[in-house]
Amino acid sequence: MRILLIGPPGAGKGTQAVRLAAYLSIQHISTGDLFREHIGQGTELGQNAHRHMRAGLLVPDEVTIGVVEERLARPDIERGFLLDGFPRNLAQAKALDLILADSKSQLDAVLDLEIPEDQVVRRIAGRRLCRRDREHIFHVDYSPPKVAETCDICGGELYQRDDDREATVRRRLEVYHGMTAPVVDHYRARGLVTPLSAIGEVQEVLDRALAAIGHGQVDASGAPGR
Repeated sequence: MRILLIGPPGAGKGTQAVRLAAYLSIQHISTGDLFREHIGQGTELGQNAHRHMRAGLLVPDEVTIGVVEERLARPDIERGFLLDGFPRNLAQAKALDLILADSKSQLDAVLDLEIPEDQVVRRIAGRRLCRRDREHIFHVDYSPPKVAETCDICGGELYQRDDDREATVRRRLEVYHGMTAPVVDHYRARGLVTPLSAIGEVQEVLDRALAAIGHGQVDASGAPGR
């Protein structure tokens, strides 16, 4: 299967992308991972992407399209793929159409994770990271530390990233919806879009995604359900 997963910041898209691709035994293709790969290998695409990222700028469409096109040309996508983070705008969506047409393939489904804006703000703005180890993550509502502003694991100070502040999150959402709405409309016109609620436990959302593409549910271990 060839799937596109779309969702705003805070919808849990990354988590669902990894689990869904693993269950379907298809390649999870993330533009973030591709940029890091090309930068690490020192390719021309990677160097170009790094220049823009280092300057705090968006990577140009032609570079983003280039890394995705190169990835989709590899033989390991024969069983299918799940795109995560691409396309982000209409120009990228049209470029993807051409890339797939050249290989005589097309998308099978576009899963659109939906979540109320206030829920996104609550999820992201409530996050707190440990200054000693940023992999130690807490949430003021869902997984609060035992002692306020203190990491349960190492005792480090907890803090809120600037990107997680409410005003910043709302600006990110405005940009996301402005760029992505035309992408969703583009695929909806072709009957490919299935809206999915991103509210609930990870397993619940995964089950909805599997049902949308005609697969059974999975149990907590990842095994097919009945």
